Amino acid sequence: MISVHSPEFDHEKERAVVERAAAKYGLDQPIYMDNDHAFWKGLRNRYWPSFYLVDHEGNVRLRRFGEMHADTSRARDFEVMLQDLLAAAKAG
Repeated sequence: MISVHSPEFDHEKERAVVERAAAKYGLDQPIYMDNDHAFWKGLRNRYWPSFYLVDHEGNVRLRRFGEMHADTSRARDFEVMLQDLLAAAKAG
């Protein structure tokens, strides 16, 4: 899993700021710094935050926009799809 950080504000372009936030929230996956919004533009994204699940072939399988909180149906649906994609990647 890779996170993509497309900063909304200039101070969020600093890697140290992002690393502190990742540590605060217990995120240990690699984080791609999309400071020029190339990835953002490639997905035609328009929302903060946005969540995309991409399969091992590069296909966007799920998109979610807006806040996602633990123990909600949105988060559970996202988690189920994530687990399915991880299992498919291991099998294939």
